[in-house]
Amino acid sequence: MSDDGFKRKLTAILSADVKGYSRLMEDDESSTVSTLKDCRKLFSENININGGRVVNAPGDSILAEFPSVISAVRSAIEIQERMRAKNADLPDSREMQFRIGINLGDVIESDDAIYGDGVNLAARIEAIAEPGGVSISRTVYDHVHKKLKYSFEFQGEHHVKNIADPVRVYKLLTASEDVGKHSAKLKTRSLKKVYITVVVAIFILTAGTIFYIFTTSPEQKPASIGKMAFSLPDKPSIAVLPFINMSDDPKQEYFADGMTEDLITDLSQMSGLFVIARNSTFIYKGKQVTIRQVSEELGVRYVLEGSVRKAGKQVRINTQLIDATTGNHLWAKRYDGELDNIFALQDKITKKIFAALAVELSAGEKEKVSLKETDSIEAYDVFLKGWEHYRKWTPEDFQKALPFFERAIKLDPKYGRAYAAIASVYTEGYQSAWDWSHEVGVSAEAMPGLAGKYLKEALSYPTPLAHQVASKWYIILLFPEEAIAAAERAIALDPNDAVGYAAMAGALIYSGKPEEAIEFVNKAIRFDPLNIANYFYTLGLAHFGMEEYQKAVSYYEKAFKLNPELGLVQRAYLIASYGYLGLEEKAIAELDKPEIREVRELYDLYVKYEGAYYKNPEDTARLIDGLRKVGLDRSKN
Repeated sequence: MSDDGFKRKLTAILSADVKGYSRLMEDDESSTVSTLKDCRKLFSENININGGRVVNAPGDSILAEFPSVISAVRSAIEIQERMRAKNADLPDSREMQFRIGINLGDVIESDDAIYGDGVNLAARIEAIAEPGGVSISRTVYDHVHKKLKYSFEFQGEHHVKNIADPVRVYKLLTASEDVGKHSAKLKTRSLKKVYITVVVAIFILTAGTIFYIFTTSPEQKPASIGKMAFSLPDKPSIAVLPFINMSDDPKQEYFADGMTEDLITDLSQMSGLFVIARNSTFIYKGKQVTIRQVSEELGVRYVLEGSVRKAGKQVRINTQLIDATTGNHLWAKRYDGELDNIFALQDKITKKIFAALAVELSAGEKEKVSLKETDSIEAYDVFLKGWEHYRKWTPEDFQKALPFFERAIKLDPKYGRAYAAIASVYTEGYQSAWDWSHEVGVSAEAMPGLAGKYLKEALSYPTPLAHQVASKWYIILLFPEEAIAAAERAIALDPNDAVGYAAMAGALIYSGKPEEAIEFVNKAIRFDPLNIANYFYTLGLAHFGMEEYQKAVSYYEKAFKLNPELGLVQRAYLIASYGYLGLEEKAIAELDKPEIREVRELYDLYVKYEGAYYKNPEDTARLIDGLRKVGLDRSKN
């Protein structure tokens, strides 16, 4: 027993989960569950043989511990070898590929469960691992790399959630052709250090070497159209990966991210292209991924990648466009210029992409390419700093974002997206007042006025974001037809924006047309396939409105599995659906969770104000009655 009263020990931790599990469940639940059951048995048998034990196996995840790191790594290798043999007998679309991460760390043991940073880090490493692969921490590497016949590849340092220091991760090379590469790679990395030094020196003196790297890199292994998660669209399809921040200052990350997102926005506003949403491509940020993997997981033919270096007033952008189905580079180019000319550099990149993909632009679209939301570089830079916080979508980050947006408006009083972002913060704050008002620093009573004020300004300089916020705001005001019209305008401005289609789905649901909403949710999923928790919730909402409660529960549960931090309103609909299905025990289990006890208060608000944003009273009554069925009618207590 340690000084803090807990039983602690040092143990090897194996964490595993299934890549693309949500898609597999969506395609065929029964087959997926059956396959997963067999795989769990395979894991359990092998882990036991190697002296370990399965600690927990929730959903598609498996957590195990071993007294020896060598045993843990051997078990992982054997499991993946057996999984490859198992997958060989399955259709490509039904393959179940596990990612495995291994860490050695100090854990707290209680009631046969283990807790602590050691467990958390194993899970983070697992998320970095490739499907069908094994990744290990530096601590594990130090213990095993001289004792096993396998070689390793350094995957870089990664900043992971809830871990203060960057984590060094190594990929285990299990294929026979990779055995023996380890020593060669070590020598190569030593040479690369010298090479990188030369590159930086040349950049400072003359500039150009990074471009050389792009144009002389080897061809990528082609993506398989047959293995793509989605069918290719009938128009050129593209994913823009997060640009790498090559600046000496890591604080310039916001600028590289902002550049990437602006390129995505510029491309997605053109009807002749199919563009994957920012939320899905940014999932690859900081990860070692291949162009083939990106193409197959997102269902696109083309991938754009690049880097940004910002030094004082100088900017360098390196880009390359790759046809993933052939592995060939369509072009690679370096753009150098002054920060004051950043918008012109962005235009050159987008026009180059349009030319390479033979995209025909209408007269209006040609004009739109050159239009920018602001002419002020300083306002743009300040806005990006706020946007970095806004995108994290937490009350604390909303509070941090507001001063930047306000500063951007002072620098450019016509900056429409800055007004829309502020309106969005106050709209979200008002909609979730009991959670967010304190963090945002504004009372719940003041939020409607502020949301309306900034939204009015935003609509004077319209952007897709302004109309998306307007659609949500009209729902809150119980003007569903106006919400639909606003969503239509958002989609018209950006026909590739998943958020616009999600806004339309919500407007249709609250206007009493849930069956029409499903098409728009599915469109949103296609544009944003790796960020589907909220879309599953919206599908659940649609089926709830259609009184298809079993389907509603299925989507709600999937949504919460993918994102357990979804809010109280979402929990309320899940609980009401349980009520209609007579699943009282499940409903009570939800209500007993400390973090959602406020659902009772939410119920009281719905009853008091006779509304939950629905146009039709019977839709509101459906929600209230579902909650009553699980005992939330306090008048009966």
